[in-house]
Amino acid sequence: MKKPSSFNRQSFYEDVFEVVKLIPEGRVTSYGAIAKYLGSGKSARMVGYALNQSVLEKGIPAHRVVNRNGELTGRHHFPPERSMQSCLEKEGIEVTAYKIVDYKKHFWDPSQELL
Repeated sequence: MKKPSSFNRQSFYEDVFEVVKLIPEGRVTSYGAIAKYLGSGKSARMVGYALNQSVLEKGIPAHRVVNRNGELTGRHHFPPERSMQSCLEKEGIEVTAYKIVDYKKHFWDPSQELL
């Protein structure tokens, strides 16, 4: 994926969705890592806003994005029948008290992986 050179809200959201689609099954990344990859390192919150909207769309594995500490802070935006935790557990990621167990092992950094 080519890094975008300029952003507007709509294309930023679309860029976020494209990065999230590249996260491999069984791996997770953070809002901040996505923002940094997109050249907008201080926009982790905007990544979160984008993903809040994406849970209703098909093909965007928003459950694979957590906060910088591995916590499932976006879990409230998932419908009950498709909880964030259950989606992660189906991919082999253990979650305890809404936090990824062995977070560093599962972390996927787009700045490193998408060179």
